[in-house]
Amino acid sequence: MNAIERKRNPWAWIPTLYFAEGLPYVAVMTVAVIMYKKMGLSNTQIALYTSWLYLPWVIKPLWSPFIDLIKTKRWWVNSMQTLIAAAFAGVAFFIPTAHWVQVTLAFFWLLAFASATHDIAADGFYMHGLQEKEQSLFVGIRNIFYRVAMIFGQGLLVMFAGWIEQGKLFPGLGSSASAVPSADPSVIPSVVEGSAAGNKVALAWSLAFYLLAGIFLALTIYHRFILPKPASDSPRSDINAATIWKNFGITFATFFKKPHIWLILFFLLTYRLGESQLVKIAQPFMLDTPDAGGLSLSTAAVGGIYGTLGVIALLLGGVLSGIVISRAGFKKWILPMALAINVPDLLYVLLAALKISSVPLVSVCVALEQFGYGFGFTAYTMYLIYIAQGEHKTAHYAIGTAFMALGMMLPGMVAGWISDHIGYTMFFVWACICTIPGIIATLLVRKQIPEDFGTKSA
Repeated sequence: MNAIERKRNPWAWIPTLYFAEGLPYVAVMTVAVIMYKKMGLSNTQIALYTSWLYLPWVIKPLWSPFIDLIKTKRWWVNSMQTLIAAAFAGVAFFIPTAHWVQVTLAFFWLLAFASATHDIAADGFYMHGLQEKEQSLFVGIRNIFYRVAMIFGQGLLVMFAGWIEQGKLFPGLGSSASAVPSADPSVIPSVVEGSAAGNKVALAWSLAFYLLAGIFLALTIYHRFILPKPASDSPRSDINAATIWKNFGITFATFFKKPHIWLILFFLLTYRLGESQLVKIAQPFMLDTPDAGGLSLSTAAVGGIYGTLGVIALLLGGVLSGIVISRAGFKKWILPMALAINVPDLLYVLLAALKISSVPLVSVCVALEQFGYGFGFTAYTMYLIYIAQGEHKTAHYAIGTAFMALGMMLPGMVAGWISDHIGYTMFFVWACICTIPGIIATLLVRKQIPEDFGTKSA
């Protein structure tokens, strides 16, 4: 590294870079679900539309190698952050308009592709911007600030929108606003049409996304000046597009030649089969009216419960899982982790069946479920590391994460339709039934894992 780079303190850019990586992801995957529910879309529409937004993360291995060929990782980071800020502003601007569903979804698609590309560039830039000994030191720091983005997005931001809806912030705002025009009554929800409450909901979420746009614009400007310019961050002159496609074909083919590949795919696609559906419906269930089987919690309450307490519990579960694997090995803990990520789904059956709307009780249930998810998801990550061993391990890991995203996308698309047709209680029963294939897959793959894999000694 040159003299200028040595003076650039990693603390000045790594926390903000990974906060910027996490924020658009949580906006697309979680905040969009809550916003569309509050704006009146059905669970069928919400789950279908937002699950499609997983697609960029499913297919990003297809274009990630080309980021090495064009410009620098720093250029890609700055460009994608600019695009993300513009996409946030686009969502905000079109929420209170006639064609808000179609146009906001278009901007969410732009946001998803820009975010997936930003992930690739930011992770690559991390390797260039730090010396090797610093990379391991800051792994934990980057993960922490990625989770901070989750807390901010699905916690504080949702609470911000909820407070505006309730009139606790800007109490006069929206009282004299015109109703959200309806271009298509079958698409634009009646809850938004022609009511002061609907106006306030639309304006609340518009302001929330303007806030996101402003934050991202500030991050973009900050990173344009503060990110280091490592000499190693340059376009690759030793490779071309033809070489990339050839190598990609080889690595893709070798992935599918792995021993027990069908069992590997069975595990990757079913380990979170129940969770992939529950996560699309959990927050709409909390927001929905009692007549529809929901808990009728406020937006601010859901933000506080699911986005703040839930994320903290998830972090604690993740930390504990890393400790126990390092001590006793992955093989010993893979089944307990599979049970931890799946069994707590029964708590949602309890909430729906008994119509428990007490915020403290709901908070406890969500915290337990998210703790189990954080504890259990580590098994998925460790299995990806396990199957990626050998030649092409980086590419094979990326392919594994693509199947991980596909396993969330496809079941999530139908989750809303199922919940709308059988009701929340039976839907959560269905989600629990869907955990069984993942537990069976865990029992099968456990036999192949070495006793010491994942331990400190190994």
